[in-house]
Amino acid sequence: MKITDLDFQFPEELIATSPVRPSRVMWVNEAGQPSEISLQDLLSKIQPQDVLVLNNTQVLKRRVFSGDVEILFLKQISATDWEVLFPSKKYKIGESLELPLGVAMTLQQKGRPQVVRLSEEVSEDYFQKVAELPLPPYIQKARNERHTVDADESWYQTAWAKTPGSFAAPTASLHFSAQDIQALKAKGVNIVEVTLHVGLGTFLPVTAEDLNDHDMHEEYVEISSQSWKSILSAKEQGAHIWSLGTTSTRSVESAAGGLLQGSPEEGYRGFTKLLIQPGYKFKIVDRLLTNFHQPQSTLLALVAGFSSLETVKACYHWAIERKFRLFSYGDLSVWIARSE
Repeated sequence: MKITDLDFQFPEELIATSPVRPSRVMWVNEAGQPSEISLQDLLSKIQPQDVLVLNNTQVLKRRVFSGDVEILFLKQISATDWEVLFPSKKYKIGESLELPLGVAMTLQQKGRPQVVRLSEEVSEDYFQKVAELPLPPYIQKARNERHTVDADESWYQTAWAKTPGSFAAPTASLHFSAQDIQALKAKGVNIVEVTLHVGLGTFLPVTAEDLNDHDMHEEYVEISSQSWKSILSAKEQGAHIWSLGTTSTRSVESAAGGLLQGSPEEGYRGFTKLLIQPGYKFKIVDRLLTNFHQPQSTLLALVAGFSSLETVKACYHWAIERKFRLFSYGDLSVWIARSE
């Protein structure tokens, strides 16, 4: 697939800069036809014995400013050395920047990511004091404000976030409250949690002309044996597997595809680089709940792989005409696997 196949036009004003609850829902049926339903309608469609897969990752506060320079701290290499992302082009190796609370950062190595050395070791407490959540750049641009607002602290975390490690929220989950999940549980829906920590790939654009040449950045996945057995049991009974978001989808499909270490008895864990696009055969998921995604993104390729590129483009056009709100803080789409 050419990356340009995943292009579409949209008005900039449809980029959501804050959530609206309840969100609008685009429902795409087995025939690929879109319609609008309410969030309550959607919840009523998830039946007893069905499985809803959630990603319980928690977004890290890792965006630190030095004046107007933004640094995203990705990975600690040693006590004072870190992999980071920042606009390093105008800086030379050995040049330093001043960070909050008197910490100096010295550039050690260029590239994507860069390697820097801090003047002292910093703890999680340091980031809690001085860092911000890594809000997507297109939201910053649409707001004309690079810094987060106080409300982002709750807006950009899911109601069940409990395993720290992500650099972006699994945004399909932002549409649902803890009360919504409890209501589903009460009627017999099996709520299954997995963990996928959203990584560097979220921030790096696809530069390859052909998606097959794109090197996906690896992301850590963990699925307990209990979660996996619940999914397999539901599949055997003919129940539906609803996956809340592309990250939950990649998690369970990575396990089913033998890309993670482990077994049904001990669970699965490891790093995945799974790239889903048209031609991929889904092994687990048959109901996909996800946000509207940016053009030329691997996330949009995943949705096209679940449905079809033609259907996705037609449905996006339908939604844009009806002014659905787009991307991380935008509205929800639900895709039903086509009947064989």
